[in-house]
Amino acid sequence: MLSIFLIAIGLSMDAFAVSITGGLAVKKMHIKHALTMGGFFGGFQALMPVLGWVAGLSMRRFIESYDHWLAFALLAFIGGKMIWEAFQFEKEEKKTDFFSLKMLLILSIATSIDAFAVGLTLSFLKIFILTPAIIIGCTTFAISFAGVYIGDMVGHFFEKKIEIFGGLILIGIGARILIGHLMR
Repeated sequence: MLSIFLIAIGLSMDAFAVSITGGLAVKKMHIKHALTMGGFFGGFQALMPVLGWVAGLSMRRFIESYDHWLAFALLAFIGGKMIWEAFQFEKEEKKTDFFSLKMLLILSIATSIDAFAVGLTLSFLKIFILTPAIIIGCTTFAISFAGVYIGDMVGHFFEKKIEIFGGLILIGIGARILIGHLMR
C-alpha cells in the first residue's frame, strides 16, 4: 500500500504543477476552480491505470519472464521524463483559459498518460487495479485541488522542483520493484 501511495504521489506531480499554473491564471479564485481541476485530473488519473491494466492483461503471458525489468524501465522512463521536463525552458505563454472544457480534457489526458504506463506495469506484476486506481485518483484530486490554491498564493516558485520530486519517486519505486524481484 505504501508503494501504491508513493506511486500516486509521483503520478500526481504533473497534475500538481499544472494546477499551480491554473491557480496562477485565475483572476478571482473560487472553490469551483479547485474542485473542477481536481475532479478532472483525479478522474483521469484513476481511469488511465485501469485502461493500462486491461491492456497489460492481454500481453502478460508474452512478457511474464521479464516483466520486472519492464516495470523498472517504464517507471524509470516516466520518472526520468518528468525530471528532464522540469529542466526545459518554456516560451512565454499567452494567457490560457485553464478551466475551459477543452483545455481541462487536454491537460487531463496529458498529465495522465504516465498513469496508463503504471497500470500496464501493475498488470504485469499481477496487482488487481481497483484499489490502486482509487488511491491514485483520490491522491491526484487532493493534490490538484491544493495546487490550484497554492498557485493562486505563491505561483511558479516551486513548480519545477515538484516535477523533479515526482520523477525521483517513480524511479525509486521502479528500482524497488526490480530489486525486490531479483532478491526472490
